[in-house]
Amino acid sequence: MKLTLKQKAAFGVGAVGKDMVYALSSSYIMYYYQDIIGLSASFVGFILMIARVFDAINDPFMGILVAKTRTKWGRFRPWLVSGTVLNALVLYAMFSAPDLKGGAIMAFFSVVYILWGVTYTMMDIPYWSMIPAITATPEDTENLSVIGRTCAGVGSALIAMGTVLMVNLLGGGNERVGFSRVALIVAIIFVVTELICALVVREREGTSMHTASVKEMFQALFSNDQALVVVLSIVLINSALYITSNLVIYFFKYDMGGENWSVNYTLFSTVGGACQILGMMVVYPLLRRKLTNTAVFRCAITAAVTGYALLLLFCLTGNAGNLYLLFVPGVLIFAANGILSVLTTVFLSNSVDYGELKTGHREESVIFSMQTFVVKLASGVSVFIAGVGISAIGLVGNTEDQGPITQQSAGTILGLRLLMTIMPVVLLVCAILFFTKKFRLTDDVVKQNAEKLGRSR
Repeated sequence: MKLTLKQKAAFGVGAVGKDMVYALSSSYIMYYYQDIIGLSASFVGFILMIARVFDAINDPFMGILVAKTRTKWGRFRPWLVSGTVLNALVLYAMFSAPDLKGGAIMAFFSVVYILWGVTYTMMDIPYWSMIPAITATPEDTENLSVIGRTCAGVGSALIAMGTVLMVNLLGGGNERVGFSRVALIVAIIFVVTELICALVVREREGTSMHTASVKEMFQALFSNDQALVVVLSIVLINSALYITSNLVIYFFKYDMGGENWSVNYTLFSTVGGACQILGMMVVYPLLRRKLTNTAVFRCAITAAVTGYALLLLFCLTGNAGNLYLLFVPGVLIFAANGILSVLTTVFLSNSVDYGELKTGHREESVIFSMQTFVVKLASGVSVFIAGVGISAIGLVGNTEDQGPITQQSAGTILGLRLLMTIMPVVLLVCAILFFTKKFRLTDDVVKQNAEKLGRSR
């Protein structure tokens, strides 16, 4: 039985709220605890890495709990609802840090962030794992995966577009108060969107679920060389994205500076977020009419690298304060990220057919779980690198609630510019070189694989 439009929409709504929460945490937790609360960037980065690694290892165990769950509401919905409510509460607490000093605030941050990761996993694993249980055909499985990833990108873009502006409006210039209130609003939206998803999307009767162990996950991945290529490419691309998302706010506050830095950051993020959404929903479909998926992938990587190169060039030639000029690299980078988020999901779905032909087993749930597992590890490492980088360049946070912005040295500003542009370029170049050399699932091969399996696409 085909999925209805209502079910697809509800699943997408769930992804929007879910990734609003994830984006708020992944993009602003470093800034909040380093720049506003005053913790060392290296310490914050270290805790973020430890928590993400623990969270990634925890994923398979959460999957086992979901697989063993038997209730009248199904396997997934009890975890989806309970995990959402708990995570929303922890999110609010995480961005409402008490007025503690020294070891006390360090302990508070460590505990609350690890709790946030655990409770997020409680709802994230059931959300993605229920795809095979609510779809009846491979086409529906792939389409729902793309809808989920696309809507997740919309949620991330909304946070990028509005967070700093809302922080200033709701906090009256006090960032600490503003972040607390924004976190409360996002937490409420999160609960509402996941309740909609849980009420509308239900698993099919009589579905069974096998959750792979860590050993099985790695075995499935390494037996499918094309899935491995895609997952490693995703790791490199996402690492570049995480480094950028954590550092760009520092660029606007301390490099561009000025009393209106938050307005400029919001305008830049709004344009970037809109371009990311357009990249997913408009630019990719248009390019796809004329180009193969692999050609679109190369175009997107090239656009992103060009954007970073232009950003560095503008900064080094005295144009760091020209917001309208900075829109040019911003459009290229954000639109490319939107395209790549859709493409990598499509490539991963295509690798499932390839793996079935190669091994005789269809492992879509295992492959997609492996993606989440590895990306969390990569995001933890990339955030740690960003934290160490901030400390290494000597950036001094602006921990006062009110008052002038702390002035940074010329060396610190140059280090920030290089950290924000060179590192992502290196990662993206590695991604395209690796992908070009190893990836073989061209459009023709994908079509042939579908025909061999008796499926039309």
